[in-house]
Amino acid sequence: MKSISMTQYLLEEQRAGRINADLRLLIEVVARACKRISIATAKGALGGVLGSAGTENVQGETQKKLDVLSNEILLEANAWGGHLAALASEEMDDPHPIPDRYPKGEYLLVFDPLDGSSNIDVNISVGTIFSVLRCPEDVKPDEKAFLQPGTQQVAAGYAIYGSSTVFVLTLGDGVYAFTLDREQGSFVLTGLRLRIPEETAEFAINMSNQRHWEAPMQRYIDELLAGKTGPRARDFNMRWVASMVADVHRILTRGGIFIYPRDQRDPDKPGKLRLMYEANPMSMIIEQAGGASTDGHRRIMEIQPQKLHQRVAVFLGSKNEVERATAFHDGTAA
Repeated sequence: MKSISMTQYLLEEQRAGRINADLRLLIEVVARACKRISIATAKGALGGVLGSAGTENVQGETQKKLDVLSNEILLEANAWGGHLAALASEEMDDPHPIPDRYPKGEYLLVFDPLDGSSNIDVNISVGTIFSVLRCPEDVKPDEKAFLQPGTQQVAAGYAIYGSSTVFVLTLGDGVYAFTLDREQGSFVLTGLRLRIPEETAEFAINMSNQRHWEAPMQRYIDELLAGKTGPRARDFNMRWVASMVADVHRILTRGGIFIYPRDQRDPDKPGKLRLMYEANPMSMIIEQAGGASTDGHRRIMEIQPQKLHQRVAVFLGSKNEVERATAFHDGTAA
């Protein structure tokens, strides 16, 4: 494959009329911020970024030092470019407006600055997830402006900070992967129009929560665990990293199904993962790669958000397996 930088790829998309200059700039700025987060993550204890920050986010979760730093990096990088109307982060209660001294743009950026941060201290892959929406015309960029279904996303992506740093992006026309060349300091195109196999024999789920699952979820997993002697007549392998970015990246690479179902510990909560910051951008990526994504009953990207930090159950990955798992929940499974 000819070496193509992310900048060249985005310029070619702009020249072809598929994106405008502001969206190109926005993606480049997010990618540059992810480079800085990658450097901080790689330094680990040497950079003084491990451990708790001694604060909680809006979800009531203890923030890690790297959570806070990653959030600050993304806010600072996107404040002055003139391509955004506002930002929203999983780590902040409310949307973050662009300071008045800077020009405003037509886009809204939604992000989880550091997904899987519970893994930071044990050196397991973490990542950044982001979603881009258009700000409705003549609308104040407050919380209501962000409450758009995932079908309205104009771009989505994530960076995974592992043995290499990979930036995965969709602009609504397939999924592309770029690997950070640390010597050159740039992301280089390494994956074209990624596709997820429709069939799989791998599933990713936190089995420690099994006793809390609803009956349809119990029946579906029992079917997988039965293996060759069960109704599926084949063995399944389980993988669980506890970092959505890492689990989804594996599925994007070789297939599988990722599940974070609702459970009975808090019946008022429809799930744990955040619709705007995690489920919608990952669903766009998965669908663009030929996979599927539901909350167990309906397509995730068709859900109308009611609040910025709304939670949702998530079933995503290889199309046939997602459809099978969803059938258990909507009552159509044979």
